[in-house]
Amino acid sequence: MRLLALVVVALWLGACTARDPYVSTSNTTSSGDWKIEKQADRITGNAIASALLWTRNSSHSGVDYGQPALLQLTCFERNPTIRFSFEFKIGSDKNSELGYRFDDKPGRDNVESRILLGYTVIVIEDKTAVAQFVDELLSSNRLYLRIRSLNSGRTTADFNVAGAAAAVQAAFADCPVTPLSGQKRTS
Repeated sequence: MRLLALVVVALWLGACTARDPYVSTSNTTSSGDWKIEKQADRITGNAIASALLWTRNSSHSGVDYGQPALLQLTCFERNPTIRFSFEFKIGSDKNSELGYRFDDKPGRDNVESRILLGYTVIVIEDKTAVAQFVDELLSSNRLYLRIRSLNSGRTTADFNVAGAAAAVQAAFADCPVTPLSGQKRTS
């Protein structure tokens, strides 16, 4: 009887760790700290356009210790999207604002963005805001992100973004980012 109980528990625990390859980061290549997905979508057969960057340097005014945060570059509905995900609530759309700064470049405040239902994810989808972010990302090593919210306090994250060129190229292959007109990129 004990053997049967052990087998049932082992199978149950094994089921908890089984992962669909679609949501796993085991099939990736690296560029700096970036993880670039290298697999096909099991529904469409098309390549998954996504690059992920994790950090442990994330804090929140309502949390006593740092927690991981994720920066993701991806195409969503054929549009370039920048997604930041946290393990705590960051605010709501009506009373929060996003700001960021790359290296020693001028910071960007009140960036066009929206917080998704669940209140732990903020996305930049506006084409001009995405283009500006990507333009600065390509020539940077560090990203400091800040979200201010009346109902959730302040959230910050610090990312090592070196190696972003390969991540941008892979993530936005099917939905290219339109360069900002009238501006020249400097490296």
